[in-house]
Amino acid sequence: MLRRLYDWTLSFASGPRATAALGTVSFIESSVFPIPPDLLLIPMVVARPKRAWALAILCTITSVAGGFAGYLIGHFLFQEVAAPILQFYGYLDKFESFARIFNEWGWWFVFIAGLTPFPYKVITIASGAAGLSLPVFMLASLVSRGIRFFIVAGLLYFFGAPIRDFIEKRLGLMFTVFVVLLVGGFALIKLL
Repeated sequence: MLRRLYDWTLSFASGPRATAALGTVSFIESSVFPIPPDLLLIPMVVARPKRAWALAILCTITSVAGGFAGYLIGHFLFQEVAAPILQFYGYLDKFESFARIFNEWGWWFVFIAGLTPFPYKVITIASGAAGLSLPVFMLASLVSRGIRFFIVAGLLYFFGAPIRDFIEKRLGLMFTVFVVLLVGGFALIKLL
């Protein structure tokens, strides 16, 4: 089923409503959809490199807006959906300590999830559920999602189709290594 959803999403990349599809997928991926917008962004930039920056802006704005929707889901539907499940399994008390940790390190959780292959929707919903400061959430989302989509668009703009395989297969790993090094560097500085 996931493969059919993947193929269906990809079918929009060359259609007359490709830009609208890209914005829609970018929006809903941030809160509920399992397919990342890169799936549409990559072939669209390869096909029309001069639109790379406009497409990266579209992805960033709609992804952050979708992240806000995920935040609202976590904030307003936590009591109705998640709390009873956590209570049933005896984890509701542990959620309070998770929320404290999440609020202390929330910028980094959102930033890392926005860059890496980690499902961003999990963090958007958790941000609302844990009560992370909305301005902190929005700023971290804007920075991380912007970096991600502009790097993808930039690589395709400057290197074209030959870089496509690298992006599709290894860019998530490269972002993850970058984040690990960045966080590790800050931890090292703090220890010194």
